[in-house]
Amino acid sequence: MIRVKSLKGRESKKVILIVADSLMPQAIENGVANQKLPAFQYLIQHGQYYNNMVSSFPTMSVTIDSSLLTGAYPDGHRIPGLTWYSTEDQELINYGTGPLEVVRLGIDPVLTNAVIHLNGSHLNPQLPTIYEELARLGRRTGSINGLIYRGTESHTLSPPAWMHAPTSLPKSIKVKGPDFLALGSLADPLKGIAKLPDGLTRRMGLNNDFSVATANYLIRNRKLPDFLYVYLPDLDKQIHKQGPSPEVKGVQELDRQLQSLLDSFGSPKEALQQAVFIVIGDSGMTPILPKQDQSVIDLRSLFKGYNVLQPGDQVSEKTEAVLAVNETMAYVYDLKSDKLDTFAGILHADPRIDFVSWKEGDWIHVVQGGGTTMLRFKKDGPLTDLYRQNWSVDQDTSILDLTIDTAQRKLDYGRYPDVLRRLYGALHSHPGNFLVVTAKPGYELADTSSPTHPGGGGHGSFGKEESLVPLIISGTEKRPQHLRIVDLKDFLLQVVTQ
Repeated sequence: MIRVKSLKGRESKKVILIVADSLMPQAIENGVANQKLPAFQYLIQHGQYYNNMVSSFPTMSVTIDSSLLTGAYPDGHRIPGLTWYSTEDQELINYGTGPLEVVRLGIDPVLTNAVIHLNGSHLNPQLPTIYEELARLGRRTGSINGLIYRGTESHTLSPPAWMHAPTSLPKSIKVKGPDFLALGSLADPLKGIAKLPDGLTRRMGLNNDFSVATANYLIRNRKLPDFLYVYLPDLDKQIHKQGPSPEVKGVQELDRQLQSLLDSFGSPKEALQQAVFIVIGDSGMTPILPKQDQSVIDLRSLFKGYNVLQPGDQVSEKTEAVLAVNETMAYVYDLKSDKLDTFAGILHADPRIDFVSWKEGDWIHVVQGGGTTMLRFKKDGPLTDLYRQNWSVDQDTSILDLTIDTAQRKLDYGRYPDVLRRLYGALHSHPGNFLVVTAKPGYELADTSSPTHPGGGGHGSFGKEESLVPLIISGTEKRPQHLRIVDLKDFLLQVVTQ
C-alpha cells in the first residue's frame, strides 16, 4: 500500500484532487441514475456527494483555481479574470480566451502573461498557495496541468520550438512550483509517458489524456506526492459547443478516466484504502440562445461613440474605455475617470444585461438591466449571512434576490449564491475605475474577437447555473466547513495533514 507516516507518527493517505472543468451536478446525477457512470457511482456510494458548492467569481477557470489554491477571493489573490486591464502596465491582460482573440491581441503578450506573469507576478506573492503551505509542513505536492501552480521548488518550463519564432519567450523559463510539476508540452518530467500533442490549437498537451496518463504513472510506480492536483479540461469545450445537458457524452469519457485512476491502485476498494479522492467541477454553464435571438451582446457597438481600445493596440491619451470580456461577465474600464455613470447608463438600458455594478467609497452599487431601482451594500454591517460574513444592505434587496430577517439580523441568498462577497471580491480585485457587468441567462457579452457560443453554453456570471458545482469526497469522513471553493484550501490542508 502506498502510505507514508505522518509527522505525528500515524499512517497518512495520499490526497488526489481532481478538477474537471465545467462538470455539472445534473450530468452526474442523470448518469448515475441511468447506471452510465460506474466510477462516479462508486465514489459517491463510498463517500460524500454535494451538488451545491459555490464557485468563485468571475466563473472562469484561472480565477476559480486561484481561489481554490489560495483560499481567497480575487480581492486577495489578485487574478480578476481570464482577461482584465492592468492600469499599472496600461495593458489588457489576457491568458488565452480563444484562438481568434489570441491572434488579435498577439501570441507574444498572451503567452508571456500566461506562462511567465500569471504565477510569477500577477498571483499575489504575499498570499501562500496550498503548495507553499504544505511544503512548510514537510509534505510533498504535485500539479498536473494546473494553471495555478506556484510552490517552493525550482522547475524549468521548456516552450516547444514553434513558440520561439513568433514570441519573445526564452527557450527555458525558471519557475517555482510543487515538488512534481507537469504542464503539457511546457513541463513533461516523465518524458513521453503520455502522448503529447503539440501546437496552440491542440492545447499543447493540456488535455485529459496527458493528465490521466501522468497521474496513472505516478500511482502505478508508487511516486504519488502527499497531495496531487489533477486538472481535466476537456469537458469544457464540449459543453461550450453543445450547451449544458443532463446527458453529456463527455462525462462518460470522464468516468472512464476516473475508473482508470481507481484501477491503477489495483481496484477501486484498494484506491480508497490508500488515497482520498476529491472530485469537483469548477463552474457550471447556462445555455446560450441561438444567434437569431440576438444572444451576443456586442459591447463595442454599445460604446460606438467612444474611443474604445482595439484588441492589440496600445493605450493612448485618446483612449476612453477598455473592455475585458469574460464570456457572460465583463469589466468595463473608464480611463478618463469621468464617464463611469454614463457607461453604466448605456449598459443598464440594454434589457439583455443582468447587472451593472460599481464601487463608490465603501459602498457597492448594483442596478439591473432595464430596471428602475438600485441596491447598495458594504462590508461589516449588522446583517450576517450563512458564511458568517457581515453586511450593510440598503434599498431594493430584490435586485440580488436577498432575503433579510431584520429581527434575527440574518441575510440569505437566492438565485445568486454568496453574491455579496463574490461581487465585492471582483470589484476590489485590482486598481482602476471600472464596472462589473453580467448578462442575463441566455446571453453572453462580446468584444471584437471574443469567443462566442450561440446555441451552446457560457459561464462567467454569478447565477446558480454557473456557480453551483459538484463536490465528491471519498476516503475520508472529514467535511468542509462551508460548501464554497474558496473554503476548500483549509479543508484540503486538514485532510493532507490528518
